[in-house]
Amino acid sequence: MTEEIRLYAVIPAGGSGSRLWPRSRRSSPKHLLALSGSGKTLLAESVERVAPLVREVAVLTEERQVPLIESVIPGLGRSSMIVEPAARGTTNALGLAAMTLLERDGQAVMISTAADHVIRGTEAYQSAVRRAAAVAQESGELVTIGLPPRHPATGFGYIEAGDQVEVAGQSAYRVRRFTEKPPASVAREYLASGRHYWNLNMFCWRCESFLEELRLHGPEHHAGLLEVMAARRAGDEAAAARAYQALPVAAVDYTVMEKSNRLLLVPAEFEWVDVGSWTELADLRQADPDGNVVEDGQAVLFDTRDSFISAPGKLVAVIGLSDLIVVETEDALLVCPRSRAQDVKKVVEALGQSGQTGYL
Repeated sequence: MTEEIRLYAVIPAGGSGSRLWPRSRRSSPKHLLALSGSGKTLLAESVERVAPLVREVAVLTEERQVPLIESVIPGLGRSSMIVEPAARGTTNALGLAAMTLLERDGQAVMISTAADHVIRGTEAYQSAVRRAAAVAQESGELVTIGLPPRHPATGFGYIEAGDQVEVAGQSAYRVRRFTEKPPASVAREYLASGRHYWNLNMFCWRCESFLEELRLHGPEHHAGLLEVMAARRAGDEAAAARAYQALPVAAVDYTVMEKSNRLLLVPAEFEWVDVGSWTELADLRQADPDGNVVEDGQAVLFDTRDSFISAPGKLVAVIGLSDLIVVETEDALLVCPRSRAQDVKKVVEALGQSGQTGYL
């Protein structure tokens, strides 16, 4: 008889999505925007997509975002959140989530799935989560869900698959290595190899298994998180916050996933977009015959091609330009070539350095 999988979803919902400035701000972070075209926020879609598969959905967020999330998704109260005192990287965030769930349920298995990705093909996504959960439960390994690359992307991490194994009746692969954002020549090799998958940062594991690996590879994180949990059990949130803010900041890929020898990959097939820039958002929309996308607002375009324009309540006129991004909000205007969309982050950094935090 198959053992019941006590599966919980953890949806990390922190940060603001700086490459989607000026729409994405501290007061309106990327995951609380309706970007997929459905009219729903990305976080709401993420919750709806995974909820039928799990006992509970826990949104993992930082303290300052709690009221924002509550206001945008009224049915999601603080009791459905795992709250970080402050943002301290994904190692600490996922460690806090694993310890919190394990305290509630000693047999907890968690699936961590992003709050700010666009996923189309719900059945295929849910199938991948079910398979990953079965493999994680049976093997006690850390499982990552990967997608075969569609093109030689340089903005994503990659996972190299090793030997194929069968666990709980499911096909999985040993993980040989993780690679961060390769140059174009290497990305082309990965695409041709048939052995590489995009790293979606979508993980599934028994909470106890992950914490064993965290204790082994990131002992300072593990020890500090035990202090945080002890303070919370004692009702001393101030002490918990001090202990949490003292933790080193690190990504879980570097701390655990690239060092562990207990890794399996479950391949998946669904449409996935990180929506990491205005260019990627434009690619999600239906363009006119000239390749232009006009979203929220009106535009008069002459000899203009391959441009994205979003100016709610405004008329935008463009003459003789191509590959343009125009995004306006009430207090800010962004204009840049599509090829420089990743550099929008530099604007956010400059605003912070100059003290113009009202625009962040």
